[in-house]
Amino acid sequence: MNTTNTSKLIDGKTLAAKVLADAAEKVKTIVSHTGVTPALATVLVGDDPASATYVKMKVKRTEDAGMKSIRVDLPADTTTDQLVSKITELAEDPDVAGILLQHPVPSQIDERAAFEAIPRAKDVDGVTATGLGCMFLGIPTFGSCTPAGIMTLLHEYDVTIKGADAVVIGRSPILGKPMAAMLLEEHATVTICHSRTQNLADTVRRADIVVAAVGRSNFVQGDWVKPGAVVIDAGYNPGNIGDVDFDAALPNASLITPVPGGVGPMTIATLIHNTAIAAAQQLGVELD
Repeated sequence: MNTTNTSKLIDGKTLAAKVLADAAEKVKTIVSHTGVTPALATVLVGDDPASATYVKMKVKRTEDAGMKSIRVDLPADTTTDQLVSKITELAEDPDVAGILLQHPVPSQIDERAAFEAIPRAKDVDGVTATGLGCMFLGIPTFGSCTPAGIMTLLHEYDVTIKGADAVVIGRSPILGKPMAAMLLEEHATVTICHSRTQNLADTVRRADIVVAAVGRSNFVQGDWVKPGAVVIDAGYNPGNIGDVDFDAALPNASLITPVPGGVGPMTIATLIHNTAIAAAQQLGVELD
């Protein structure tokens, strides 16, 4: 990856460290006021290596922030009812501040039913239908972690969102759709593109902000990026490759996220930060 022009790079690692440090301070405040150490429960179904790695990273960041980590590992043949029962058990546990279901889950499971078993107060990953509805309606809620982390990056780098033409490539319920909602809430004009979008390259070429979340290596070509655009690559594919052809897009972009080191660290940091806030709300602790 060509990183000679570092002034264009959006540094997710450094900002994530700041967000995690702030979360740790919030946890200290919670513990000093209540004597309670907040806990994040992570649920992993099956033994997918990538998912296991992500969960391990989340467990470490949780503990680094001074919180407890409750890891629940379920076998690959777990049924929807069994998973929902376990999530419900965690939801009813007053020691659990937040619940994360690592996705994707095995094909026999109704993932949506499992997500909906998470109460809104503990939905620190922003995956429930209620949470998504709140995002679109502008009602305070825990935003889906990757798009919320992206918004934090945009704010940190003083990217003008109000009035901007933003294109989101991808329409998943945990990334593309909430990303569009968050940008819309801050007065961007938003276009959501997907596999059936016609003239995709032309649509992207008019964007001031491009968010690529399609899950295909080097999908967004350099000549799709108009000069001065801000490019956010939310993809992560085998070989540490994003959804944007980084080297080709770099000359045109005013700012761009690298892969790795851009969006990824912010996703986990946002999860931990959300959990700290959730714990404070549940325990009645006011935070600065």
